[in-house]
Amino acid sequence: MPRPVHFEISADDTLRATKFFSDVFGWTFQGSEEYHYYLAETRNGDEPGINGAIMRRGDAKQAVTNSISVPSIDDFAGRITRAGGEIIVSKMSIPGIGYSAYFKDTEGNIHGLFQEDPGAK
Repeated sequence: MPRPVHFEISADDTLRATKFFSDVFGWTFQGSEEYHYYLAETRNGDEPGINGAIMRRGDAKQAVTNSISVPSIDDFAGRITRAGGEIIVSKMSIPGIGYSAYFKDTEGNIHGLFQEDPGAK
């Protein structure tokens, strides 16, 4: 069953945000100021939960985005549009990891889709 596997927290100042979450919760980050995207490690070993990222805010209304793991973004994009949702960022490659896309649900909330594929180029 598809489930949330990644979160993204939007920030006006990504370095300030990563410092905040590191200082408060002990999260560690890897990323690049060039892309304003920092992967967050939020757990130790086999602890439950998901990891995520801090990213530059793209829209004033953007806050937290959860990405849902699916076996096929193409298949789920069709399901989303048939159910009244809207694909707002088309499928894109994350080389060596997989693919992602973003959609808006019927209530205007933004979510991510993630398809694992180590062969993605």
